[in-house]
This record gives sequence, C-alpha cells and structure tokens, in this order.
Amino acid sequence: MASLRDIRKRIRSVKNTRQITKAMKMVSAAKLRKAQDAILAARPYAQTLEQIISELAVRSADQELAHPLLATRPIRRVELLLLTSDRGLAGGFNSNVIRRANRYLYENSNLQVRVSTVGRKGNDFFRNRGQSIRKDFAGLYATLNYRSAANVAEELAAAFLNDEVDAVYVVYNEFVSAITQNVVVSQLLPLQPATAKAATPTPETVTSAPALVDFKYEPSRQAVLDRLVPQAVNIKLYRALLESVASEQGARMSAMENATNNATDMISSYTLLYNRTRQAVITKELMEIVSGAEALK
Repeated sequence: MASLRDIRKRIRSVKNTRQITKAMKMVSAAKLRKAQDAILAARPYAQTLEQIISELAVRSADQELAHPLLATRPIRRVELLLLTSDRGLAGGFNSNVIRRANRYLYENSNLQVRVSTVGRKGNDFFRNRGQSIRKDFAGLYATLNYRSAANVAEELAAAFLNDEVDAVYVVYNEFVSAITQNVVVSQLLPLQPATAKAATPTPETVTSAPALVDFKYEPSRQAVLDRLVPQAVNIKLYRALLESVASEQGARMSAMENATNNATDMISSYTLLYNRTRQAVITKELMEIVSGAEALK
C-alpha cells in the first residue's frame, strides 16, 4: 500500500497537470474562435469563385476556351500534400490525416506518388519511416495568410504545368465543429469546376436549375478565365489550410477538456484513497495504544 506521502505527491502532480491542460484548453478555445471566423469568412468566397469559373466554362464551351490548370491527362505521377500540425496534444487530429495518407499511398501503389508536407508531425512521421519527402513547407502556419498559401499553390501549379506531375491532392482535416473533423482528400490540380464534380443530373435538378444568362466580358472571356483559375487554385489551398488550423484548435480543445476531466476524476480517486489510508493508519495507531495500555495493567 502506498504511503500517505506518496499519495499526496500524486495528488499534487495531477493537480499541476490539470492546471496545464485547463490553460491549454482556454488558449485553444480563444484560437479556435479566431480560426473559425476565418474559415467561415473564406468559404463563401471560395464557393462563389468556383461557381463563377464553372458557369464561365459552361457559357464558353462552344468557343473552346480552356486553361492549362483545367486540363486533365492520364494520371501517372501524383503529388500528395499532407496538412498536419506542428505540435501534438490534439487527440486524433494528426494520426487520422497520416492514416488516410498512408491508405492513399497503399491504394495507389501503381502510381508515382511524391509527398510534400505542411506541419512538423507529418514530416517527422514519414521521415522516420523512410518515406522520401519532396519538400516540407516548414513554418507556414506561423505566417499563414493568403500570400504564403498562394506561394505554395503557385509552386505546385508550376510543377503541374511543367509536366512534373499529372495531379495534385491535398489531405487535411475539414472543420465541422469543435468536436468533429472530417479527413478529406481533395484534388487541387487539375482544378475541377463544380460542373465537372456534379453527379449525373436528374430530371428534378435539371428543371430546378436556373437558366444561364450570358454576359459581356471585359477584356475577354479568355482573359477572365486566365485571371480567375490561378486565383481559384490559391484560394482552394488557402481554404484547406484554414480548415486544418480550425480543426487543430478544435481537436486540441476537446482533447484538453477530456484530459482536464480525467485529471479531476483521478484527483477524486486519489483523495478517497488518501482518506482511507489515513483512516487505516489512525486506526492502527489507536489499536497499538490500546494494546500497550492493556499490557501495562
């Protein structure tokens, strides 16, 4: 049986741990609010921009307008961009993304897949297991903004345009709520407009779809397409990074809340054990005193 001193040390240790986890939960909650506002503000713009490109492609189908970032070709070489975090203590946030990336590599073993990472956890995992990393975009989260995300997207687009890869996919956690994140494998390049990703239309969707009204474009449709498509790629990657940041903070807040609750339960258990042990020690001492007094009679 542990001594009273040992139990007191355990209680103090767990209380100190609870203070840390509680503080980390509060910090993550504050960061989550900011990250959630950012992703909720970015989603409508990204969806509207994608819709504009889709409608422009539909209206311009008869004029054979195209853009290199929209061109599809047989997929033989793929770049997989993995978005993880720089720190742990976020529950299954990193492990879920890494597990999905490993599954993608296994399912596409017939393709030449090269891996790039954003976040130290994903980079460390693959390097420790002998997986070659094309590039690690270290420190991106510290200076995350549209320009830094656009630099990464432009580098990936250049590799696609130079025929180094045939497709680029991004694996990340999509933010749903503070306790729910969905692991997503999203195709970044070639860019897929909404019309290309939509399922086969049904009579109901055809009748409910609004009629397309053509517009006059300045300076031209091709110039508008050339300007919007690279911007849509940049926005898509920026949105994925924002989704990952919000998901990380939500996962860490949830994990720290669970850790705080577990620490509270442990403190209650150790306190009960301490009281029982102390009562047993007092009872033993009383019995020794009574026995000694009886022996003196």
